[in-house]
Amino acid sequence: MSDKEKKISIRDSKIITRAFFDAFRKLSPRTMMKNPVMFVVEVGSVITTILLIRDIAVGAGGIGFALQITLWLWFTVLFANFAEAMAEGRGKAQADTLRKAKTETTANRVLPDGQTETVAAPELRKGDVVLVVAGEFIPGDGEIIEGVASVDESAITGESAPVIREAGGDRSAVTGGTRVLSDQIKIRVTSNPGETFIDRMIALVEGASRQKTPNEIALNILLAGLTIIFLLAVVTLQPFAIYSGARQSIFVLVSLLVCLIPTTIGGLLSAIGIAGMDRLIQHNVLAMSGRAVEAAGDVNTLLLDKTGTITLGNRQAAEFIPLPGVDEQQLADAAQLSSLSDETPEGRSIVVLAKEKYQMRGRELAPHDARFIPFTAQTRMSGVDYDGREIRKGAVDAIERYVATNGGIAPPELRSIVERVSKAGGTPLVVAEGKRPLGIIYLKDIVKGGMSERFNQLRQMGIKTVMITGDNPLTAATIAREAGVDDFLAEATPEDKMALIKKEQAEGKLVAMTGDGTNDAPALAQADVGVAMNTGTQAAKEAGNMVDLDSNPTKLIEIVEIGKQLLMTRGALTTFSIANDVAKYFAIIPAMFSGVAALSALDYLNIMRLESPQSAILSAVIFNALVIVALIPLALKGVKYRPMSAASLLRRNLLIYGLGGLVVPFIGIKIIDLMINAIGLA
Repeated sequence: MSDKEKKISIRDSKIITRAFFDAFRKLSPRTMMKNPVMFVVEVGSVITTILLIRDIAVGAGGIGFALQITLWLWFTVLFANFAEAMAEGRGKAQADTLRKAKTETTANRVLPDGQTETVAAPELRKGDVVLVVAGEFIPGDGEIIEGVASVDESAITGESAPVIREAGGDRSAVTGGTRVLSDQIKIRVTSNPGETFIDRMIALVEGASRQKTPNEIALNILLAGLTIIFLLAVVTLQPFAIYSGARQSIFVLVSLLVCLIPTTIGGLLSAIGIAGMDRLIQHNVLAMSGRAVEAAGDVNTLLLDKTGTITLGNRQAAEFIPLPGVDEQQLADAAQLSSLSDETPEGRSIVVLAKEKYQMRGRELAPHDARFIPFTAQTRMSGVDYDGREIRKGAVDAIERYVATNGGIAPPELRSIVERVSKAGGTPLVVAEGKRPLGIIYLKDIVKGGMSERFNQLRQMGIKTVMITGDNPLTAATIAREAGVDDFLAEATPEDKMALIKKEQAEGKLVAMTGDGTNDAPALAQADVGVAMNTGTQAAKEAGNMVDLDSNPTKLIEIVEIGKQLLMTRGALTTFSIANDVAKYFAIIPAMFSGVAALSALDYLNIMRLESPQSAILSAVIFNALVIVALIPLALKGVKYRPMSAASLLRRNLLIYGLGGLVVPFIGIKIIDLMINAIGLA
């Protein structure tokens, strides 16, 4: 079991206890009115409670049935509240931990004269500079302006491996609540109190702050409409009952109403939405709203960055290709020598390839007065001067100029090999010694294992995948073909990304993308689902509507799956809720008019052959309450996700949850009827 799973299991008892008390707190009418279906059930419970107290006060007989109906109506409301509270529970527990960490952190604020003062973290303001040394917590969101340090971000991301943060570049952003493990850094605070990342996390992980999505609002309107229709039906049923000589008690009418309206989905709807956001949190992704989670489930187009998402992120030396007249061993020797001081992943892979394929060990060059030539953007090449040898490696144009400067001429075969490597999706590095080109190092982007299968799953769901890259079209086409994406955008600029997203949206599609740089911010803001990396710039995090705390671009695929799981769960339980009402009709309607001779034909509807009118009504109400309890685990965990088309999903829902919703209540109500009669409750 992982540390994260242990933490969750340890908290489970606390979450259940907290949810139990929260279920009672949510009985406030102001809270219940947000859920029209359950508000009607609560009003019915209040009415039956008042009538029960009246009957007890006047000493009326036969209050056992009224008491049981009243208690089970209250249980129905409480179970629905408990489901929502359970969904919120893990988020609230995490929020408490974050809030505690925030309030207990102090900061060493740097004064204008260079001295420091100790202040509470909440006192920091945007623009303040703080000094954080090893062992201290970073007091607020900011950017490192001086120094480099190893930082433990496990409190935020849940991952135990420390990361390096340093001034300048893309890894200067730090998050409040993380801890410095080594060295010391100066940080400029980039947010005011109440605006920090932890503040946003606290607000986001607490389920009560979740905004309803448009589809959820539409479903709520549908449920409210059904509730009003059945309310009118029940109200108008009493005059008919009086005319038929079968006047019904308020307890029976309220029971009928509660069983007719879609209480099952009404009681679980909020829990389903909150649980969807919680599943994202468990994957270390924060969604700024429930709308973002739902949009992920409806995504039609995924834009994925090539480097680090589809490929491993670092090009690897795959082959040494010598020019005519050059021995392959000679090329490997020169390539390794030119890369011994190259600490880039590409440079290290060249040394390793020469070692593994040609048994060339790294050599000690200090006694030979070797002079290493570093790579620069101006020269576009690097190399080494060693024992009178001048070895260089770099871009083909740069090496051709270098060779020409030394009085040499590049053979025509060089360009043809370079073009062949580019068409194969590789990056060619030319190696030359003095005025003589030796050959090409074939650097290859390595596509991550299993990516083709994952893209095929997305394709089965009707989702189009588009690879975004700065590579030339030839290289991009090869990588796209190997990875199995549907399309690619080569030599992409921020404007190109924006144009592609707008084009897809103009066709009525929802678009998701990931990004971490300031240049990604416009596209992240335009996308329906914009996932910003936690290690990215502040502009990217503010532009997106989700933040991936692990900064793993491939997680976009999991986010889509979680969004689809939320929609599948809501659809499945809505289907089940509407279907299981049918059995309640067969239980209660015949029971209401069982003593009316003129309506004896209704007895044919009593296909369950329930024992008595009272036991039939009581059994239906009990089942109505218990089915919510039974479905709480499914609402929190979600329906198991399987990639399939919308038509296949509809058939599956109708077969499992539609048919199940019809059959299960008949069995359940009959069993409850037998039990309550066996123990004399009816």
